[in-house]
Amino acid sequence: MNKIKLIIAREYLTRVRKKSFIIMTLLGPLLIAGFISLAVWMSLSEETNHVVLVVDKTEGHILNQQLQPKNDISYFYSQDDLTDEEFQQSNYTLMLYVNEKITINNKAILYYKKMPSFLAKSAIEHQLEKALEGYKLELNDISPEAYAHVKTQVNIVTHDIEESEAPGVSDYKQELAAVGFFFAILIYMFIFMYGVQVMRGVIEEKTNRIVEVLISSVKPFQLMMGKIFGIAMVGFTQFILWIVLTGGITIAVQAFFFQDQLSPETVMQNQMSTQLMQTDAQAILMEKANEPNEVMELISRINFPLMIGMFMFYFAGGYLLYSSLFAAVGAAVDSETDTQQFMLPISFPLIFGFFIAQMTLQNPEGPAAVWFSIIPLTSPVVMMVRVAMGFDAGTIWQLYLSMGLLIAGFLFTTWIAGKIYRTGILMYGKKITYKELYKWLFYK
Repeated sequence: MNKIKLIIAREYLTRVRKKSFIIMTLLGPLLIAGFISLAVWMSLSEETNHVVLVVDKTEGHILNQQLQPKNDISYFYSQDDLTDEEFQQSNYTLMLYVNEKITINNKAILYYKKMPSFLAKSAIEHQLEKALEGYKLELNDISPEAYAHVKTQVNIVTHDIEESEAPGVSDYKQELAAVGFFFAILIYMFIFMYGVQVMRGVIEEKTNRIVEVLISSVKPFQLMMGKIFGIAMVGFTQFILWIVLTGGITIAVQAFFFQDQLSPETVMQNQMSTQLMQTDAQAILMEKANEPNEVMELISRINFPLMIGMFMFYFAGGYLLYSSLFAAVGAAVDSETDTQQFMLPISFPLIFGFFIAQMTLQNPEGPAAVWFSIIPLTSPVVMMVRVAMGFDAGTIWQLYLSMGLLIAGFLFTTWIAGKIYRTGILMYGKKITYKELYKWLFYK
């Protein structure tokens, strides 16, 4: 045990003292905070004034002055369309071509010089739909009041039967699943990042013949475990520093550079402008999503101690499971180019688990989400989505089973990796096959 501790300390101190670790630890938060701040700045500073030429080819020109200008979108009307060259030289930013049979085919063409935003396109579509709707109502002698009375929009609210709240209160299952998916992405990235570091470290020591000196003092299994746990500690250190530094830098940037844009008056004005560019249903959804009490209610439902604890457990368990396999691959080959044939079988379950986690967002309690959150090779990624949603008394056993199987899976892969590591770490100049690896498992 003392020898393993010495190897862990050596791996940890050697890596955290490297310039590359220090640079990435400092540069990573700067890049993340920079991208976040840039996205905020671009979204707040975007000001596009669209001048739309409406070419109305319908009989009787039913769209004449029917499209209402809203939020930096103005309309001008013509019965004659422009050529491409004339449109390019004009002051119009968009040209809406309305064919003579639009009341039948419900299609129009929007020409542009520069791609309009989704909100601008939606606003133009909404105005065109209202104008055509009004024309059809008048054509069929239906009053707008009668149509508004008949038109029905149904809102289905999901509700868990075991929840104590009254029906009609959103249970935030989908939103919580999205929060869990964010944690799943982090686990997916860090397992690959530090697992590959273990493999490269083993290959480097093997090719430099340093391992021959180390094996004279420690057992191969002790060396492998020390390297795995040492790099795991490096990963935890870098992850914690990234969270702290990214949060601090983001807050500082927003405080100094976006003080005016993020003031309550500006935020309210931006929300009102955005809502004016939506359809009625979209505006309701946008308003609901932006209500502070809704956001605070969602945040209050996130069990942060449980999420952080489960993140640490599944990251550690997933890393230990996969890094032992990566270490075995590193011990079996002589160079990194020889690892390609062995990387795919190891990486595929983790990649597959990432896709299952995406599917879990659509069907969080489906069979795929349940089974692949229990299987050790995919549970580190998939289970985080289900943990965010919470478990009831009838399904909590699935979480305990998943955790137990992940520990058992780590022990099993470590046993396999130890067999391969023990034989391959001192073998040079031989191309290894799967058949050869299978034989190594039974060497005494």
